[in-house]
Amino acid sequence: MSVTKLPSGIELTPLNDAFKQNPYEALATLRKNAPVYVDTDLKRYIYTRHDDVKAILRDRDYWSDPRKANPGTFTYEILGGSLSAQEEPSMLLMDEPGHRRLRSLVSHSFTPAAVEKWRPRTKAVVERVLMKIIEANPSGEFDLIKDFAGPIPTVVIAEMLGIDASMHSDFKSWSDTSVVTAFNPFATEEQKTAGVIANEKLNQLFQGEIAKRRENPGDDLISDMVHAEASGDSLSDQEIINQANLLLVAGNVTTTDLIGNCTKALLNNPAQLKKLQARPALITNTIEEALRFDSPVINSGRIANKDINIGGCPVGMGESLSTSLAAANHDPDIYPNPGEFDIERKDTHHQSFGGGRHLCLGSHLARLEAQEAISALLARFPNLRHSLKGLEYHAIPTFRGMRSFWVQW
Repeated sequence: MSVTKLPSGIELTPLNDAFKQNPYEALATLRKNAPVYVDTDLKRYIYTRHDDVKAILRDRDYWSDPRKANPGTFTYEILGGSLSAQEEPSMLLMDEPGHRRLRSLVSHSFTPAAVEKWRPRTKAVVERVLMKIIEANPSGEFDLIKDFAGPIPTVVIAEMLGIDASMHSDFKSWSDTSVVTAFNPFATEEQKTAGVIANEKLNQLFQGEIAKRRENPGDDLISDMVHAEASGDSLSDQEIINQANLLLVAGNVTTTDLIGNCTKALLNNPAQLKKLQARPALITNTIEEALRFDSPVINSGRIANKDINIGGCPVGMGESLSTSLAAANHDPDIYPNPGEFDIERKDTHHQSFGGGRHLCLGSHLARLEAQEAISALLARFPNLRHSLKGLEYHAIPTFRGMRSFWVQW
């Protein structure tokens, strides 16, 4: 009787080429043979069943602060070792009551109604980017990531923050450099140095913008944060800077990857592409299916706050719980034919924005940007297709997307 060899450690990250190209095969192997998998190489428990992932992410008692993880475990070594006891992590990794306080002060700016007011500005940004592509590429061939999917979220976020247009080029350069190291524990020394410099530039920019808004508030997100109040509480300058940086890091790369992954899925499935072109109203469902089918964030996690048993496997307090969003979104017990890209799929729920108290604050913004970007792209280039120059995936742990994706219009 043959024994299935299970992947582990680096084999379950984009640093492994096979996983980078197609993570779903390895994750399906885990889900079938070891749905609660003890990865002894990276010292974490990996969960690949939809219901386990959903339950973990929605349990409000589990910790997120990496400093609470056991030394030597995945979460502690990757995220917690560099944080001092006094230093507050970003809201993404914060526990209660700090998380509740911070989220209550900024969440009003990210409600569906608040985000919807940015749709006209987003449409305008997308049109400017498309016109630039047409002017700069008379051959009709361009890199969808560098020329389209990358600039859109950066410019939209810059405008939301109220950054002057004269600074957009520097803003994009610094934010792109910062993203490379933000969630990448395997960044090179050169990348780390560049990231530190970029972060310093961004922090200086934000500090100056905050000072301006305290004197003369405007209709932008920094002004909202400067003047936000809840129960007599407000945000410090450093907290506003942290939130602006989190929006950049968490919002830029994920939305770029969503636009790229969705476009690729459509080009790879011509029948679905034609269906969307014939019925543009399907764009909302298309984006939800793209989030399920090829999520830009492939894993999340929590830390066990006590000795527990999940999925029949005992876990000690302080251990790393790695939830595979990509595997959950392809669980055949939940989604019929999960490997098929179907923009009319009736069950459009997915785990791509996480869940519970850490449900992605920018989920509505990401959806809006992707809807407008894909709709305008296909309207402008109805014959869009793959280029012979091909595509290349990036190798940033936790994220799934492309460094380059050449297309022809």
